Amino acid sequence: MGEVSRGARAVVVCPDIRSQRYDLDAEARLEEACGLALAIGIEVVTSQILPVRDVKPNTLFGSGQVDNIQAACELEEAELVVVDGALSPIQQRNLEDRLKRKVIDRTGLILEIFGERAATAEGRLQVELAHLDYQQSRLVRSWTHLERQRGGFGFLGGPGETQIEADRRMIRQRMGRLRKELEQVRKTRALHRERRGRAPWPIIALVGYTNAGKSTLFNTLTGAEVMAEDLLFATLDPTMRAVRLPGVEKAILSDTVGFISDLPTQLVAAFRATLEEVTAADVIVHVRDMSNPSAAAQKSQVLGVLTDLGVIDGEDGVSHIPIVEAWNKWDLLDTDKRAELAELAANDELVIPISAISGEGLDEFVTEIDDLLTAGAREYHLVLSAAEGQKIAWLHAHGNVLNEQDAGEGEDGPLRAIDVKLTAKEFGRFDSL
Repeated sequence: MGEVSRGARAVVVCPDIRSQRYDLDAEARLEEACGLALAIGIEVVTSQILPVRDVKPNTLFGSGQVDNIQAACELEEAELVVVDGALSPIQQRNLEDRLKRKVIDRTGLILEIFGERAATAEGRLQVELAHLDYQQSRLVRSWTHLERQRGGFGFLGGPGETQIEADRRMIRQRMGRLRKELEQVRKTRALHRERRGRAPWPIIALVGYTNAGKSTLFNTLTGAEVMAEDLLFATLDPTMRAVRLPGVEKAILSDTVGFISDLPTQLVAAFRATLEEVTAADVIVHVRDMSNPSAAAQKSQVLGVLTDLGVIDGEDGVSHIPIVEAWNKWDLLDTDKRAELAELAANDELVIPISAISGEGLDEFVTEIDDLLTAGAREYHLVLSAAEGQKIAWLHAHGNVLNEQDAGEGEDGPLRAIDVKLTAKEFGRFDSL
């Protein structure tokens, strides 16, 4: 099979296997698969759901269905077939032989997206490890990892790439090295988290299903220009920025990779370190696309991942980190839907309807986050020497000073009595000045 570049014309097929349970219905899965293809620059010329009563070991689909896929490819002049499901290496090879076209499955497609989107050295390490794990059983196919000049991660390569043939020993050696490097990354991350835990500034982590609007909200709140396009998986590497809230001088806002249904196991493992950032948060903001018909199923996916990470207790379903639901894309809802959801939101103080695009509801959202972060603040009565001007100034800048007055004379001169509200973290910072 020749290389397929961005802009390739593709037929997307979604197998609906009778014996398999799915989180989303077939229509939603097909729409998501088309979104994934678009995210990597593939032109979807036609898409279809194919019911699979009995899985064929050699091709997954029945012979007649394979003929129908081929006919669609001929009609639409498609050079690529995307199967929204897991294909065994044999199924993939046999389908390519039958269809005379390149075939990639869901895992391969997501790996392509991850390969293109991963921006940091850590992200690239994680993607490469996941790709090698996937590639081990597909050595009949050429790939470009260990010697590439540019392009994607193996299936949808581009000009300038060098094709080499890799053997299992080479892959195992490379995977061993990558795991060591990633272990170092995890240790470094743990140290950074520990430092931030001692640090003064609270962390707000944005989580949510892919394309829910996390990056747009991140940009709106921080003024940053993180990639925020209407694409699945627009963000892969966690991005952090400082934000100022009414009662918090500085907080760290963290934008994380979007979650998705049926994430291939190789990717769950490879991106664990990235998602672990969430476990260090003081507040989690679950950004939801309320205009999506599958919003409820998407929420279930996100909560499942948070449970896997240990944020939510698997037995009682209680989160040990406060979770605020930002009901995003409010501007896309019709009047009836708004009214219906507004009634539900009114009964839960941790649900805030917002539009990250128009700014609607963001004042209430910021107030809620601010209240959560300062909920543990308590009042301190401090007596400081007037000579400790730096500490006094710090209290005015970082705490909520309720009262300040003269407190007589001390050994170092005049004293000031200050009543101030501080969170435990802020008091820790003050204490270490």
